[in-house]
Amino acid sequence: MSYVDGCVIAVPTAKREQFKKHAEITSTIFKENGALSIVECWGDDVPDGKVTSFPMAVKLKEDETVVFSWIIWPDKATRNAGMQKMMADPRMQPDVNAMPFDGQRMIFGGFNILYQS
Repeated sequence: MSYVDGCVIAVPTAKREQFKKHAEITSTIFKENGALSIVECWGDDVPDGKVTSFPMAVKLKEDETVVFSWIIWPDKATRNAGMQKMMADPRMQPDVNAMPFDGQRMIFGGFNILYQS
């Protein structure tokens, strides 16, 4: 069964194109290391919540946009090996492909698929 990594981040709205370029580079590296598919979604209708919400979760600032992303892997073992290779890849170094967002406010995790239609 496939394995999914997901994340929610706050990206400065003015850095949309820089983020897209970053995503294209990292997507290539993820696929080289076993990922089947990568999806990056730029927030369009992401409301504030009263108790919890995507904006609250990433401490969204006025000049930022919520980005929701996921990576589909064939299985968790491929994901674990792929992530290890990613972190060692020179193209992932901050001076080569810096994240255009505050990584400390990123929410991420790995998930087993419970149901898929």
